[in-house]
Amino acid sequence: MQPSVRGIDHIGITVPDIEEATLFFEKAFAATVIYHSVEPDSENIDHEAQENTLRLFPGTKIRAIRMLAMPNGPGIELFEMHGPEQQSPARPSDFGLQHFAVYVDDFESAISCFTAAGGEMFTEPKTLSFPAERGEGNAFCYGKTPWGSVVELISWPSPMPYEKYTELRCWKP
Repeated sequence: MQPSVRGIDHIGITVPDIEEATLFFEKAFAATVIYHSVEPDSENIDHEAQENTLRLFPGTKIRAIRMLAMPNGPGIELFEMHGPEQQSPARPSDFGLQHFAVYVDDFESAISCFTAAGGEMFTEPKTLSFPAERGEGNAFCYGKTPWGSVVELISWPSPMPYEKYTELRCWKP
């Protein structure tokens, strides 16, 4: 039996300040707010139920939740939570989800928006160097959000060598 999966619906990101994070995604990626699941400081949330549902560290309180839409691709659900023993965002060397990639058509414009929104780039765009990904104009670079989450900017306008050997394709907006 095959699973009934179409693709990624959304990614969830816990942020220290939902207003700052929303503004960052609006400026950096032209994201728009679709709806607010929990308004800031709303009393209309069962913290104990959320603690159990999400397996939050005991005592964690959800301050706000909102869903954003990217121009293409999955939604981004922002969570502002505060509680004991919160940790810094994962580094690429840590276990678990450690970055997400945003497909761009123009690195210069994308990097300009990213940094103007408060992001910090780690490098300039570099050629995709894995043999299965090489191609004219295929490139990537990494940066981090103001709160420290890692984001990859990627573009691959040319076919990739892996495409010669399989009918399967990576998703591309």
